[in-house]
Amino acid sequence: MIKYIEKITVPCYDTDASWLLKPASFMNLAQEAAGRHAVYLGFGYDDLIVSNTAWILSRVHVEFIDTPKWREDITLTTWHKGLNRLFFLRDFVLTDAQGKERVKATTSWLVLNLETRRLVRDPKLIEEGTVCTENAIETPADKVQMPKKVEPEFVMEHKVSYSDIDTNGHANNAMYMHWAMDAVDYDIASTRPVKEFTINFNHETKAGEVVKLYKAVVEKEDGRHVFVEGRLAEASSFIVEIVFKRLPVL
Repeated sequence: MIKYIEKITVPCYDTDASWLLKPASFMNLAQEAAGRHAVYLGFGYDDLIVSNTAWILSRVHVEFIDTPKWREDITLTTWHKGLNRLFFLRDFVLTDAQGKERVKATTSWLVLNLETRRLVRDPKLIEEGTVCTENAIETPADKVQMPKKVEPEFVMEHKVSYSDIDTNGHANNAMYMHWAMDAVDYDIASTRPVKEFTINFNHETKAGEVVKLYKAVVEKEDGRHVFVEGRLAEASSFIVEIVFKRLPVL
């Protein structure tokens, strides 16, 4: 099974006030599908934990072509593309009942030693016969940086708590997207659908740590670009560029 396929009906708790699938909810769906597929292929959680290692998501790029809504029946397909330098690449496509692409994504993963918190590079982890070279998105997720000509503004603090923590003992990747969307003005986040986003995970956060969220906004032809960075002291924990669609001119 080179590709893993999962049928889903979008639940209400994964959607916003406009009934649209939330960005963080897509990330949750994607990481679960990736985990199940990895188990089937022999490099899942239980396979890695024997050597005290685990998969860590490093970069994500998601494009929302037509965001699924509450109660829609959708199909999530994922496959891994093998090793690219330091990163193990995995892609995703969400399609509707008619087979139309609604969301597509590419992700870059690393392997972390849970004791030393150092990265592990093991090309033998992935068997060659399990790789699919098809691209949902042509290029891997890019590095994100705050725009140089805009001074970021402090928005709020978030104390990492019980609900943020996952099985690796740190804040789950989808929670960072929740924090980022909460840092965006509600009238923007609730009325303008997300066109795409790219997020980089730079440093893990643990329970009790306080993440300071900073925001910068740049208007471009393709929409409003909102950059949100979470900082631990002066170190960057994560940074995301979210592109919101332009509202139609009446």
